Amino acid sequence: MAERLRASPEPAAHVAARPAVSAGDCGLLLIRITFGLLMAGHGSQKLFGLFGGDGLTATGKGFAALGYHPGNVYAVIGGGSEFLGGIGLALGLFTPLAAAALIGVMINAMVTVTASHGLWEYQGGVEYNVCIAVVALGIAATGPGRLALDHPFRWGKGGWREAGFALCLGGIGAAIVLGL
Repeated sequence: MAERLRASPEPAAHVAARPAVSAGDCGLLLIRITFGLLMAGHGSQKLFGLFGGDGLTATGKGFAALGYHPGNVYAVIGGGSEFLGGIGLALGLFTPLAAAALIGVMINAMVTVTASHGLWEYQGGVEYNVCIAVVALGIAATGPGRLALDHPFRWGKGGWREAGFALCLGGIGAAIVLGL
């Protein structure tokens, strides 16, 4: 018996190979596509007036009323960040940068619009903005999964560095916009 314990175990006759695409990869794809395309649609409302949106001129007036001058420039920045950030997440392309774009816009929305209304969205609070920022940050941290254009690249694996990059760049971008 002692000899059996010291001897190396025999290799298993059949070891299940890891599937090429896991349920986790499909789950991340589902989250990325749904979340990313909805965010791109939200940006399209601002930029192009699609999906019932007001378009750039009206959105620019809204930004100007919030103190962003010139309003149209900030409408392009905000709508463009939502549109491009959403497309980036949906495709899994430049994922940390796409997440940073959405995080920065949501920080601005919280500071200028929703923070004064508390937490819950039904009162106009930050709930919705926090959810968007956290999902974007979570995708940067976990990585976009195997079914992403970023998969072959280092930043396509996710991690602390990618999450930190997304959060810091989003925060810096928001601070610059708020400071102007």
